[in-house]
Amino acid sequence: MDKAVHALRRELVSVRAGRASASMLDRVVVEYYGSQMPVNQVATVNSPEPRQLVIQPWDKGMLTEIERAIQKSDLGLNPMNDGSVIRLVIPPLTEQRRQELVKLVKKMAEESRVAVRNVRRDANDELKKLEKTGDASEDEVRRASDKVQALTDRFVGEVDKAASAKEQEILEV
Repeated sequence: MDKAVHALRRELVSVRAGRASASMLDRVVVEYYGSQMPVNQVATVNSPEPRQLVIQPWDKGMLTEIERAIQKSDLGLNPMNDGSVIRLVIPPLTEQRRQELVKLVKKMAEESRVAVRNVRRDANDELKKLEKTGDASEDEVRRASDKVQALTDRFVGEVDKAASAKEQEILEV
């Protein structure tokens, strides 16, 4: 359950909220000598201004590959290549784009809730097996099921809290 919450937080960081963040490029991969690598492993990514990212590849030959990967990504950004670095200017979000991003955040949160519930289901299945084999009494299984439900409620609450914080961030900017 904890892994589902951490995965959601990692995904939410990559959702663009109007501010430049190097983590926006975590999902952008480029081909580097025959293997797919994230941009942050082939270049230095800095944010000199709140609405700008500067990508400086370690190998100058990677400029066009990185530029092409950013254009193909779902970020909706237009990279500017000046021969030594790539600049990404983050435009202010329109109201329509904000609503789309909020929908995306809600979708990510629901997927995380489902993952947490799947862990609960697996744990309850294990408890039922223990009861059937006689390794645990009915009372022990009931107490353990209640604890699993309490954990599920706690982690679903964490998912909701992370998602609502990201929604506020998107809508406030």
